[in-house]
Amino acid sequence: MQDSIRKFIIENFLAGKDDPTFKNDDSFLDSRVIDSTGILELIDFIEDEHGVSVEDDEMTTENFDSVAKVAAYVERKIA
Repeated sequence: MQDSIRKFIIENFLAGKDDPTFKNDDSFLDSRVIDSTGILELIDFIEDEHGVSVEDDEMTTENFDSVAKVAAYVERKIA
């Protein structure tokens, strides 16, 4: 799960170049990898790719602020 999310981040926000200093637990906002508009793109990807529906009250930093958090959120939604 983390691999597909990371691949999306690399392709869409890191110009296709993986940054070895960017870890899956790093905050998107703190590291400036993704801004708030980018989070919406990520949510669209998650909904399309994994068939989950993200509710407005689920659009939080607890669910969408790192590769690891997004993966955990999707795994909870699928279960």
